[in-house]
Order: sequence, then C-alpha cells, then structure tokens
Amino acid sequence: MINEQIRDREVRVIGEDGEQLGIMSSREAMRLAEEAGVDLVKIAPTAKPPVCKIVDYGKFKYEQTRKEKEARKKQKVIDVKEIRLSPNIDTNDLNTKINAARKFLSKGDKVKVTLRFRGREMAHMQNSKHILVDFGASLNDIAVVEKEPKVEGRSMTMFLAEKR
Repeated sequence: MINEQIRDREVRVIGEDGEQLGIMSSREAMRLAEEAGVDLVKIAPTAKPPVCKIVDYGKFKYEQTRKEKEARKKQKVIDVKEIRLSPNIDTNDLNTKINAARKFLSKGDKVKVTLRFRGREMAHMQNSKHILVDFGASLNDIAVVEKEPKVEGRSMTMFLAEKR
C-alpha cells in the first residue's frame, strides 16, 4: 500500500535514510512524505502499529525485484535423472550405467533407476531385483538409496540421492 491507500490511524514511520521517526498519525506521515517529494510505503502491514517508510516507490519496487531475482539465482534446482536397465543386462553395460549415475550424483542430481520388463520377463520380476540392489551397492560410497526397489506396472524403480 502506498500514500492515500494507507488508512491506519497510527503508523511507525522510518525516514528515507533509515532512521526511526517514531509513531504518528498516517496523515502526518503522509505530509512528511509529500514535503520530501517521495511516497509513503507500508512495508510491514501486520506489525502493531504498521510500519511505513518514506521512500521513492519506483526505486523501492526496483530494489525488491532485484533482491528476489538474486535469491532465485542462488537456489539449487535438483533434477531427477533416469537410468533405464533391462533384466538381461551385461556386466560391462551395467558398469557403463553405473558410471553415468556416478556422474549425475556428483553434479548433485537425484537418480531414478528403472528396470523395465517386457513380455516373458514379467514372470521373473523378483529374480531380477538383485540387479537394482547391486546397482545401489556399487554406488554406496557416494550415494544413498532414497527409495528401495518397488514394482510399478511393467517396471521396478529405485531412487538414489547423493550422500550428505
């Protein structure tokens, strides 16, 4: 809220240079802002009494968006990378997939390991669980199993995350 939108009887006012001007009526605070040639902006509406600042509104809005942009820049987005395996995978192929997972985990991403079953392979789902267990065991130096292997339809999935 700015200027005439502020309808509170009393407000705590902060000056342009950040010093406390004390508690006064909103009309008096509005008069001070007009004398300075800037706006009266309510910055803490839930406080008792609400806190208003005498500041140039355009500049205030610009600073706020810049701070939000800076905060978003510092956030780390965790991606989930998927590695697909089949029940009759060879050891060298498995090692290649393990190295790919190791690379993803070192970058800070989570890894979803999916063991896909087709046709007659569906009959031997539980016999193939050891592939996912071995996959997790081979990466236990840098990763922790976040979700144990679980059957979902025609596939078995397991989630790995980087150790903290």
